[in-house]
Amino acid sequence: MKLDGVATFVAVAEAGSISEAARRLSLSKSVVSERVAELERSLGATLLHRTTRKLSLTEDGAAFLERAARITRDVEAAMADLAERRGELVGPLRISAPVAFGHLHLGPAIYPFLRRHPRIELTLDLNDRRVDAAAEGFDAVVRNGVIADNRLVAWRLAPSRRLLVAAPDYIAAYGTPKTMADLERHRGVFYTNRGAADWHFATGDGTVSVRGQVGLRVNNGNMMRDACIAGLGIALMPSFIIGDAIRAGALIQIQLDVSPLPEWIYMAHPEGRRASAKLRALADCLRAAFGDPPYWDAA
Repeated sequence: MKLDGVATFVAVAEAGSISEAARRLSLSKSVVSERVAELERSLGATLLHRTTRKLSLTEDGAAFLERAARITRDVEAAMADLAERRGELVGPLRISAPVAFGHLHLGPAIYPFLRRHPRIELTLDLNDRRVDAAAEGFDAVVRNGVIADNRLVAWRLAPSRRLLVAAPDYIAAYGTPKTMADLERHRGVFYTNRGAADWHFATGDGTVSVRGQVGLRVNNGNMMRDACIAGLGIALMPSFIIGDAIRAGALIQIQLDVSPLPEWIYMAHPEGRRASAKLRALADCLRAAFGDPPYWDAA
């Protein structure tokens, strides 16, 4: 049994397809298929059901996967530990992050880190959906907001201010809300990955939610900002996305008698996995790059 065959099988099981596993491993689909086939021959068992439409685990495959994944992680951790003893940060690192934050702020912070540690093999998956870090094989996720998954261990990277904003044309047409009751009568641009079309505020009596009228629901922060600039409604958005638009006068901040709930930019890794030295080093790098207060607010 070859270790690369075990690692390839784990990648296929986590990716859900040969082609996606090949993309993640930077291998051809034929090499991935052959490695899995060779592993099945050495085990004398069929691990995967293959059809033209989908790929699924057999009963033997499901039983083998749990330990195979643990073996793969242990070998990667052992290799990383040896490198760390020599003062090096090496090996694969797979991170998920939101599209807008990744493009605007995460990428510029990560590039110098990778230049300093050229033996780290970073895969950065930019996606606004809420991923299952453990099931999808991520070492960590970077997210903005509240932590919804209690199976994750979270490290705070920077505070995240959320501001209520609208375009000058929208304010001229519909007026400026002054209270939460006023806000309910306005159209909103909402982020679908947060669930219902609610805005959440901190009051002396606890958290209060205000449901606005839906002007647009979308799953991308950049499109939310652009829709708000186009006058489609009011949005409650992170300052790291809308700061430039406010400074340029394309958006106006709306001040109510209450404040939005405080949130954070955080990095979270699956509970039960020891955080590697390279993951801890990346988190430290991001904290230093963002600053406290973060540079997008200080500006």
